[in-house]
Amino acid sequence: MAIYKTAIQKPVTTLLIFVAVMIIGLFSFMQLPVDQFPEMDPPYVTVMTTYPGASASEMETNVSKILENSLNSVDNLKSIYSTSKDNMSMVTLEMEWGSNIDEAVNDIRSFVDMAKDNLPDGCSTPVVFKFSTSTMPICQYAITADESYAGLDKILNDEIIPQLNQINGIGNISVSGAPDRYVYVDIDQQKLDAYGLTLESVGSVVSANNLNLSSGTIKMDKEQYQMQVRSEFIESKEIENLMVTITPQGQQVFVRDIATVRDTIKDLSLDEKTNGREAVRLIVAKQSGANTVEVCRDVQKALEKMQKQLPTDIQIQEIYNSADNIENSISSLEESVLYALLFVVLVVLFFLGKWRATLIISLTIPISLIVAFIYLNMADSSLNIISLCSLTIAIGMVVDDAIVVLENITRHVERGEAPREASIYATNEVWVSVIATTLVLVAVFVPLTMMDGMAGIMFESLGWIVTVVCCTSTIIAITLTPMLCSKLLKARKVHVDADGKLVDDEAGKKSWYDRTVVAFLDKVDRAYAKSLGWCLKHKTITIIILFAFFVASIMPFVLGKVGTDFMQQQDNGRISVTVELQRGTRIEETLKTARKLEQRFMELVPECQMIATSAGSNDDAGTAALFSSTMNNTISMTVRLNKKWERERTVWEIAEVLRQEMAKYPEIVEYQAAMGTGGPGGSNAVELEIYGYDFDKTNQMAEHIMTEVRKLSCARDVFADRDEDRPEIKIVVDKEKASRHGLTSATISTYLRNRVNGMAVGFLKEDGSEYDILVRLQEDNRNSINDVLDFTIPTPTGATVKLSEICSVDEYWAPPTIKRKERQRIVTVKVTPHEISLGELAQVIDTEVISKMDIPSGYSVRIAGDYEEQQETFAKMGMLGLLIIILVYIVMASQFESFTKPGIIMFTVPFALSGVVIALWLTGTSLDMIGALGLVLLVGIVVKNGIVLVDYINLMRERGYDLNTAIQMSGESRLRPVLMTAFTTVLGMVPMAISQGEGAEMWQPLGIVVIGGLTVSTFLTLYIVPVLYAAISRKGERDKLKKVREQFIFMDIKVKDCEETENS
Repeated sequence: MAIYKTAIQKPVTTLLIFVAVMIIGLFSFMQLPVDQFPEMDPPYVTVMTTYPGASASEMETNVSKILENSLNSVDNLKSIYSTSKDNMSMVTLEMEWGSNIDEAVNDIRSFVDMAKDNLPDGCSTPVVFKFSTSTMPICQYAITADESYAGLDKILNDEIIPQLNQINGIGNISVSGAPDRYVYVDIDQQKLDAYGLTLESVGSVVSANNLNLSSGTIKMDKEQYQMQVRSEFIESKEIENLMVTITPQGQQVFVRDIATVRDTIKDLSLDEKTNGREAVRLIVAKQSGANTVEVCRDVQKALEKMQKQLPTDIQIQEIYNSADNIENSISSLEESVLYALLFVVLVVLFFLGKWRATLIISLTIPISLIVAFIYLNMADSSLNIISLCSLTIAIGMVVDDAIVVLENITRHVERGEAPREASIYATNEVWVSVIATTLVLVAVFVPLTMMDGMAGIMFESLGWIVTVVCCTSTIIAITLTPMLCSKLLKARKVHVDADGKLVDDEAGKKSWYDRTVVAFLDKVDRAYAKSLGWCLKHKTITIIILFAFFVASIMPFVLGKVGTDFMQQQDNGRISVTVELQRGTRIEETLKTARKLEQRFMELVPECQMIATSAGSNDDAGTAALFSSTMNNTISMTVRLNKKWERERTVWEIAEVLRQEMAKYPEIVEYQAAMGTGGPGGSNAVELEIYGYDFDKTNQMAEHIMTEVRKLSCARDVFADRDEDRPEIKIVVDKEKASRHGLTSATISTYLRNRVNGMAVGFLKEDGSEYDILVRLQEDNRNSINDVLDFTIPTPTGATVKLSEICSVDEYWAPPTIKRKERQRIVTVKVTPHEISLGELAQVIDTEVISKMDIPSGYSVRIAGDYEEQQETFAKMGMLGLLIIILVYIVMASQFESFTKPGIIMFTVPFALSGVVIALWLTGTSLDMIGALGLVLLVGIVVKNGIVLVDYINLMRERGYDLNTAIQMSGESRLRPVLMTAFTTVLGMVPMAISQGEGAEMWQPLGIVVIGGLTVSTFLTLYIVPVLYAAISRKGERDKLKKVREQFIFMDIKVKDCEETENS
């Protein structure tokens, strides 16, 4: 028994099955985490090696090269990079997107173990670690304070962080710029010399008086006691009163006589400020797989609760919260889905004019979408931008099958059949073609799941969701739709008159809908039939006109009027500003510039809500310092604006204002104002990679490229990633003189460090916390080369010697950080496009700069970065499009049992391209990865209309109509279903295309591409398919069929003649 017949005969069972599906779907929806993008770990693994005392070039030769050569054989390796700097090497392996990173890490560890023996002695064991989404910050907060600033570190570690760690799904919490409390003993070098003391002897006295020592056990009567000498400092003032020595004259020398004791916060090296106030940055990451929005919201609630218990001068302000971006993007898309639902229902109501029919079709949408939530839950996916985009795409298509079935049932009911019988017979006529059109869509969307690279990971869920939703809508169309039609549609009212004739009670009655909408649609049908008749009589002219239109429409793309991008940048109200001053600039001077910039930015940008500034570097940050973007001469700012809809200027216009301001400062060497976006497509830059061994030559090439590119009006934020040589003071030890005094280079180095950075002599303990005590020379004794040469160094014999007697001081330029890619030295110049697409900027740079360069032998320049990713993705999309066209052709050829009929339908695809180019050109939108996806999807969407037309033309010809009549009748009959399905899809995408919500920039091109392509191709399909059908088919085909029928002579045999023949 057919599935539709069973559904009609068992309405309660059918209804309850779908109710159960909806309940499971809603339960799945409640379980889904909310995120911005599907979970995807960045495919990067890093091998970090330290080698104390080695220069950058030594690290490159002895460590980086050896590891690169060994690791080059790792499976699924895409690129290998290395960074060599003083004492450290980092080799980064970029794997193919989608590869198993855990397996890759194991492989890499094996190769590292094999290479370990070839590394120099004294080199540390290489550490292998992978990047994951759990290392990326999901929110950042600025904690500002006035009077309580000195104790902020303790408040953070004792009160705030422990409470945040209790939140479910929280990952690493790090603090940047916290004021560390230190006790400094700043010694006067001249007083030391006057008393004949050394810094080390002062340090020893401080250390020896700050101890807790066990002194044995005492037994007294029946008790046993542990004895301890407790001599730890209770407060820092005690240090001043320690006696260091007694002079030969009997004078006691105390610490206060030769030094100043300061209990203060650590010397300024990393400065954090928010809106000009002292601040500490709290950076929060989540665990892998945790719900980003939930974790962010829990952190926000916890901090709001803690705010009430903290001192009144401490304020917690949000710098960045990814939950806001995600929720705004998701709610914007949810709004698009709801509007699309409304538009689709209105289109169906307009064409059908019956609320019952509209209700039946509209039910298809929520059920199909809810099934998508079941799939997402089973696939451990999340509710994200891609999954909601998929639902928006699907909304317009899920009603197509139900429309076809319901329209056929309605026609049978209007002929006088009872709704139940009409539902069975009408569904039986179309259910095979409904399944065939769904197979076409499956042939389009399933290949999306086979893509590799970042696009493959992003679009895999899209392919499966649309496939699941479309298959669900087909099942609904051949089960629930006929069942509801059999129950809800009303039969035509008839009665038998006195003459025994059947009389239609509704004949002659015309509703408002019949008089207006139906009359209008009838006029459209007739006008179309008339114009189609003219086209059929002038086939050659029609084909030439359509071909000329196609050529003219793609000219904007050919002439470069439509640009190409990798992914659209989003206006999420954040600008990341990076400023670099002259190399070697003191942190204090850097901060003066930072304060001036903050003040000007606030004046120029009234839309600014917060400026969080970071300058300097934290010398105690350990591994975290590798990822720090600031040094003593660099400033990093995060400028947070108000919401997109609350301001008139876009984030790009404001960024340009900031660039113009920074250009006025002579002390600023380089500056950038980039969009602070997260997730894929965050950056949007052209990278020019310069390969070559010699630093001077590659630096000259990079400088030449930057100079030429900066002349282009369409280029911004032009900078090279190679640091300039940095000035260093080199202490050259005279080994012969040093050895006479019993000194070695190692001991001299230690003594120097004690005098400059400080000698650690223990801790001041207070309330369970420990604070470093450092003994060093006061700053006036160590801020010039002469002062350094005047250092007093103790010898093993107890005598002292000035540093100038055993060492000389040179100033030199240290080699920069050495970067390599694919085992060659490299310097990269990055360029951000301004009022131009990424592809256009790359073409301009290629023709205006690179092609005019005189590149030396052994050196090369290539365009890479996001542009390279874009080209790779477009190539994959092209291959995917070709595969989809072949699959769609196979499905249609099987349906029509013909090789020519599918070819006719496939002619509609190029006209979809015409519509895409026109739409992108008129809206000034560039074609990006998301737009290219829409182009691929159009292949399946546009051929559906052609299938409907060709199928009906074949049916009319089988009924004996001549070619042109059959084509005209089919066109007139199928016009409304074709327009209805096209309008539902187009209007379903309109909210996506015109949305102004946060994150809308990313998926607007998809809506524009589908609307433009489908609108133009639908209009032209109504002419190109019938005309090509008429041109390719011949009237003689029907005559051949007639001749075949004439061969069946048994149809002409008379029964009487047969009987006479048998009797004889």
